[in-house]
Amino acid sequence: MVQKYQSPVRVYKYPFELVMAAYEKRFPTCPEIPVFLGSEILQESKSDDGAVHIVERSCKLNVDAPRLLKKIAGVEYVFFIQKNTVNWKERTLLIEAHNETFSNRVVVLETCSYSVHPENEEWTCFEQSASLDIKSFFGFESTVEKIAMKQYTANIKRGKEVIEHYLKELISQGITFIPRWTPPPVSRQKEKRALAVGHNPGIVPAESCMHGTTKEQPGSSCPAAETTSPDADKLDADYIERYLGQLTPMQESCLIRLRQWLQEMHKGKSEAGEWKPEKIPKDEHILRFLRARDFNIDKAREMLCQSLTWRKQYQVDYILQTWRPPALLEEYYTGGWHYQDKDGRPLYILLLGQMDTKGLVKALGEESLLRHVLSINEEGQKRCEENTNLFGRPITSWTCLVDLEGLNMRHLWRPGVKALLRIIEVVEDNYPETLGRLLIVRAPRVFPVLWTLVSPFINENTRQKFLIYSGNNYQGPGGLVDYLDKDVIPDFLGGECVCNVPEGGLVPKSLYQTDEEPENSDHIRLWTETIYHSANVLKGAPHEIIVEILEGESVITWDFDILKGDVVFCLFHSKRAPETSRKEATSSSASTAGDNVQLIDKSWVLGVDYSRMESPLVCREGESIQGSHVTRWPGFYVLQWKMHSSLPCSGTSLPRVDDVLASLQVSSHKCKLMYYFEVLASKDFRGSMSSLESCNSGFSQLSAATTSSNQSQSSSLISR
Repeated sequence: MVQKYQSPVRVYKYPFELVMAAYEKRFPTCPEIPVFLGSEILQESKSDDGAVHIVERSCKLNVDAPRLLKKIAGVEYVFFIQKNTVNWKERTLLIEAHNETFSNRVVVLETCSYSVHPENEEWTCFEQSASLDIKSFFGFESTVEKIAMKQYTANIKRGKEVIEHYLKELISQGITFIPRWTPPPVSRQKEKRALAVGHNPGIVPAESCMHGTTKEQPGSSCPAAETTSPDADKLDADYIERYLGQLTPMQESCLIRLRQWLQEMHKGKSEAGEWKPEKIPKDEHILRFLRARDFNIDKAREMLCQSLTWRKQYQVDYILQTWRPPALLEEYYTGGWHYQDKDGRPLYILLLGQMDTKGLVKALGEESLLRHVLSINEEGQKRCEENTNLFGRPITSWTCLVDLEGLNMRHLWRPGVKALLRIIEVVEDNYPETLGRLLIVRAPRVFPVLWTLVSPFINENTRQKFLIYSGNNYQGPGGLVDYLDKDVIPDFLGGECVCNVPEGGLVPKSLYQTDEEPENSDHIRLWTETIYHSANVLKGAPHEIIVEILEGESVITWDFDILKGDVVFCLFHSKRAPETSRKEATSSSASTAGDNVQLIDKSWVLGVDYSRMESPLVCREGESIQGSHVTRWPGFYVLQWKMHSSLPCSGTSLPRVDDVLASLQVSSHKCKLMYYFEVLASKDFRGSMSSLESCNSGFSQLSAATTSSNQSQSSSLISR
């Protein structure tokens, strides 16, 4: 594959003639560039008026390659042919170079140009492009490519430093001004033709041009100033450093090449039917996609094109002008902007634990929440640009502070989690590298469940930006004070700043747009046809699932919805296996909608034949419950759902036949549920929560109704 490089426009804030004088000091040898061992002029020519001067040189380079590779290749040095064409009238220098050594195996082409800055004629612009094509090299093609590109990019920066070094040397010698070229008198034309080869008409000695005086030319030694790109289609190196940050030469090249490709497509230079961007995105936007794909230009281009198509389809470019959050969202969405962090990044605070995600989804719908999150991301990019100008350094991402105080199983309502995962997916695909840091504070014991659900959908680079604090660990050294100034930390986290983020609360059910889904809805069928099963729970006839655990420490996880009625959920353990017919009934019937399976034998005695591992949990109609249990012993675990009644839940006896027949005739005596369970190795489950090093990591299956009152009764613990 051909490797390519394209530099940004580098600006020397000196006139073209002075820069050329500095450039000529690089020849015939240049101690400032160690790999450049010397040069020899092959041929030289000038135009009659002296305006155009062409010099062709053979340049000898020392390649920093392994000794073995040099021995195999049979060379110690590499020779390049360089052709320089300086036009004093137009004030341009074109440099064309190609390799002479191994030209049949390796093709290196380089083009450089010096020209007058289009907005300031006392400044000089420099651009550079190159390509490397290794056709064959004794089986070491990949090695040679890496060596060549490493040395080339290392010398790019060095080349600019050398010019600046010689400019300072000239100035120290009193040479600060060199007059521009002027056409010679007609009578001197013939005399000019007779000049000896080797004379350079472009450099005028200080003594002859300044007559013993120095003349300060505007811009010749001016301090660093704000610059913009020389023209609309090119990027200035100073602009990149000022607004986009420090980039390596190859990263700069990727940015410029991808930008040029977008410009060509936008101008219609692509073939008919090919993709065409509606407009060219901002440079910082392009750079985010390159960073997201580790500056692989092909992968970044594919990702960016898909995102630009998405932005056009959903009119995202205009969302800040068109989107107005509904009053309900402004009141109950617990998020808002709040100054900036210590690095100057805009700070967004989200009180997720106080947000009624289920109520917002039911009252507004998933699309409204998504558009609101998109508007937040668009606002974040706008604030980054403003802070870049405010602080005088590149601010390309923002910080999010998430307070999880109050988070409980109510937040793990499956449609809400599904909406969250969709939002994460959209943001990951279209706003890469916009999140600089995510500070999660007061993570409760239920957080590992949420983290296990959402973390697989978050890019690894993004996950590395997460800092998670449980309890009060966010206070003191190593906490928020490392990232936020004390006068910015919100008052509810012990800081000095009053935070105006809405406190949220429960959305009134009277504002819900949709009721609970009917039993036969497509939504229910969709889940039952995948990994979820449905079952009936009859009065006096519980539904039970058996799980055999072979190792002492595993994790049983469950997720179920109560579609109709109220039930009581329990978890039991027994060393005895149910009868074979019962186990077969489990495997054959569990996936059949509506079937009722009971496994605990009527002769079993609680506390003798089996033990209760979880306290009974009352689950109301419409609730979604998720939970886990770490097993301490091998054996058989039974997940049990019983119809809720005022009588104690014993789970020790089978119902009478008459009771079952009566319950079948009375629809109110039947509950319906949809469930899913899974067994994980304990190490695998804990691995998904490794960020909670300081957290007790214990949690239980608590519903919204029992979270506050029963949380202390939880017996389901996961040790660190």
